Amino acid sequence: MTEPLRVLLADDQTLVRTGFRLILGAEGIDVVAEATNGTEAVEAVRRTRPDVVLMDVRMPETDGLEATRRILTGAALDAPRVIILTTFDLDRYVYAALSAGASGFLLKDVTPEQLTAAVRTVRTGDALLAPAITRRLVQRFTQHGGDTAALHRDLASLTPRELEVLGLLARGLSNAELAGRLHLAETTVKTHVARVLSKLGLRDRVQAVIVAYETGLVSAGVREGAQQPGEQTLWPRPTG
Repeated sequence: MTEPLRVLLADDQTLVRTGFRLILGAEGIDVVAEATNGTEAVEAVRRTRPDVVLMDVRMPETDGLEATRRILTGAALDAPRVIILTTFDLDRYVYAALSAGASGFLLKDVTPEQLTAAVRTVRTGDALLAPAITRRLVQRFTQHGGDTAALHRDLASLTPRELEVLGLLARGLSNAELAGRLHLAETTVKTHVARVLSKLGLRDRVQAVIVAYETGLVSAGVREGAQQPGEQTLWPRPTG
């Protein structure tokens, strides 16, 4: 029998934690601990070893960004996945949290279905790639007038096919969609994705998206931001 998912809730608002706990519990997901600030969250992670942390950005004492850094910096392979919670889709802390290793972010007005889908998605090792919002974040925080077109030196290690895969990842395509676009088996796509992450030293797809935009491999312009036929929508589609 598969063990239930273990989640830690970090938010200074009692009503938010209560609501999320009830939603997750109704779907068989265990909330193993709650925290009201980042310091408590870091200690609770060490104590309870959850699979996923739902981390608010703005909390007293230690905010969610610093807590995410402490949890994930130098973390072992079994470190929890962190999902950032925010009220605004352009919160300036979100981009930094993703760079610190968070696996995605959620707006606090998510539906119950979106919340449970998000937790299950990151637990499998995938990331929450909300293409439109991710592009807006990257556009806002990486285009400071500098030369973002120069390729990161590590990109030279990628093959042409891997560069193509990275570019499509940055536009939010799932493995199945990548397979269809590239006319490859899904298992082959997974291998390409794994090699991209390994060669660039990246934790997951969210960090791959950031690298793709920061290096200028993909443009954050309007034309590039338009959703293409067959691309992933904001939330993962149900499986099974």
